[in-house]
Amino acid sequence: MTEPRSEARIRDDGAASSARVLRLLVVDDHEVVRQGLVALLDRREGFQVVAEAGTAAEAVEQARRFEPEIVVMDVRLPDGSGIEACREIRADLPGTRVVMLTSYPDEEAVLSAIVAGASGYLLKQVRARDLVAALESVGRGESLLDPAVTEKVLERVRRIATGAYTDELAQLTSQEQKILLLVAEGKTNKEIAAEVFLSDKTVKNYVSSILSKLNLERRAQAAAFVAKHRLDRTTSD
Repeated sequence: MTEPRSEARIRDDGAASSARVLRLLVVDDHEVVRQGLVALLDRREGFQVVAEAGTAAEAVEQARRFEPEIVVMDVRLPDGSGIEACREIRADLPGTRVVMLTSYPDEEAVLSAIVAGASGYLLKQVRARDLVAALESVGRGESLLDPAVTEKVLERVRRIATGAYTDELAQLTSQEQKILLLVAEGKTNKEIAAEVFLSDKTVKNYVSSILSKLNLERRAQAAAFVAKHRLDRTTSD
């Protein structure tokens, strides 16, 4: 029988850490993976895992509580997106860097992560020594992408820069632009409905129409579209 997922577990050595030690928060909903990362990183000189979490909500809570230098964040979490958790953490703690860790080389997710303020995006297949080196680089203020996704992202950026995308934004009404922004922020249909004073069903229809007009397949692609067009609440009013 599968054990119920536990609450975020706190690690406290009780020892004063050196100023050179990078304090880490590890976030992954799979306990075996999370514990493996904790075991790997906590024994490395220069790292201290101060907390761990299994959901997006726990990640934000633990980041606020412990203010780690780096958060190692799974992209897919049971209660939401690690990208949205990254956005919240970076808004509250600009000095905290977030490295997204995932099994999938999805360029849309990479762009969304960058827009959310992530400093890195790595695949879970990364070797232990390469992960350690990557976190050390991020700790020095550098940004990085896994080579497996770098070319896809660069190609997408090139297409944006050369105008290879058509300007679909003009097809959207003011209301649709407003809802697009809320979708890009990671809000659910219910949350959007409460904000724009519409029914859940009406919002669902709006979202379907927006995705169709913009030739997008998934809600997660909305953040990349918003970033491309530099769309914000002032332009949608």
